Amino acid sequence: MASILKFPSLKFLNPNPISPTSASVQVGFRRFSCSAPSSAAVEGDSSIGSVSLGHLTRPDFPILHQEVNGSKLVYLDNAATSQKPTAVLKALQNYYEAYNSNVHRGIHFLSAKATDEYESARRKVAAFINASEPREIIFTRNATEAINLVAYSWGLSNLKPEDEIVLTVAEHHSAIVPWQLVAQKTGAILKFVNLTEDEVPDVEKLKEMISRKTKLLVVHHISNVLASALPIYDIVHWAHAVGAKVLVDACQSVPHMVVDVQRLDADFLVASSHKMCGPTGIGFLYGKSDLLFAMPPFLGGGEMISDVFLDHSTFAEPPSRFEAGTPAIGEAIGLGAAIDYLSAIGMQKIHDYEVDLANYLYESLRSVPGVHVYGPAPSQTVFRAALCSFNVENIHPTDIATFLDQQHGVAIRSGHHCAQPLHRCLGVSASARASLHFYNTKEDVDAFIHALVDTINFFSSFK
Repeated sequence: MASILKFPSLKFLNPNPISPTSASVQVGFRRFSCSAPSSAAVEGDSSIGSVSLGHLTRPDFPILHQEVNGSKLVYLDNAATSQKPTAVLKALQNYYEAYNSNVHRGIHFLSAKATDEYESARRKVAAFINASEPREIIFTRNATEAINLVAYSWGLSNLKPEDEIVLTVAEHHSAIVPWQLVAQKTGAILKFVNLTEDEVPDVEKLKEMISRKTKLLVVHHISNVLASALPIYDIVHWAHAVGAKVLVDACQSVPHMVVDVQRLDADFLVASSHKMCGPTGIGFLYGKSDLLFAMPPFLGGGEMISDVFLDHSTFAEPPSRFEAGTPAIGEAIGLGAAIDYLSAIGMQKIHDYEVDLANYLYESLRSVPGVHVYGPAPSQTVFRAALCSFNVENIHPTDIATFLDQQHGVAIRSGHHCAQPLHRCLGVSASARASLHFYNTKEDVDAFIHALVDTINFFSSFK
């Protein structure tokens, strides 16, 4: 792993003088020079005939209106966490200022108000993903805990030696490690689907891998590295044909598109608040009612009980059965406010805007010499999410991310993105990743490309 460099604060970034013969890069509707950034990086986006969704919503996000290291912040790390609109910040503040209290345990006004708002948030989540009823939504600390809940409650109760769990090599560590631990305890076998030559999980191989031995499929909806989408509806159909269950990691889809759990017919689905404009510290598990009611508790303590005796206890029905102790009340209320905000915009509108933005990012990056973008090329038949993981020939991704931040105020991610097995399949140990949300604009992409070109020029000058 390359060490993280601290670059000097330089306003003139390119060590080589700008020459009229500098290589040029076609980015969308503009031509940029592979040299120091120009004022074109902050020009209005002439490709937008009217005000874009990004321009309309940016005023709602206070954090975006600042300078970082002397440059205007360009935040392109949304696959790691999203920013929060004022409405969410105010909802959190209002809870702590006006009705902070524990839920479900008091008869006084503040407790009743807190309980109403907490349960209202559950109803909002259920409606947002079209769950049949609110009790199918379990609040957890994050999607990781939600997966662990399924692994330790459903997994330990239902898996036995030689049972098979099918995953892809593109899964997040949170979707792999819990099942490794459960497999060690139960004797179940993990089977992994590899990538095609197009750097996407091989769906045909996945279909062939499903058999009567298969008890569970654990798959992402959208890859946090490849930006590819899996056909969840078809996968669920194939799994149910042999009696297997399906757990969907929807962390990269729920914040960006319409997700309908009844239509998908998935047995379990997880997502995180902080990736969908809500607070950190809370996520949720969707589970079909019949499965949740048959599952034993995951954690023991207050709230999840019916009666406690000295020699045994009986347990509450879901969702309380899986929400031991005082929950993240303010965070749940903040998540509810985030859902209100997203719903007011419309998830289909967000998705349509991001598809256009995703294609613009992909084509812009592909036009930069020496850059390899991982995952599928977008087309009329191939969807690509609004993120690009990439590497630049002979430059470590951490050096790229560091220079972009320190010299240009551009925030991207570098590393393995909690997907080491996938990176090994790609033949690399790490990558850089730029990821967008609906409050980003084509101007953000242009600024990123300008900064990246300057970064490449900087490191290339030392060769």
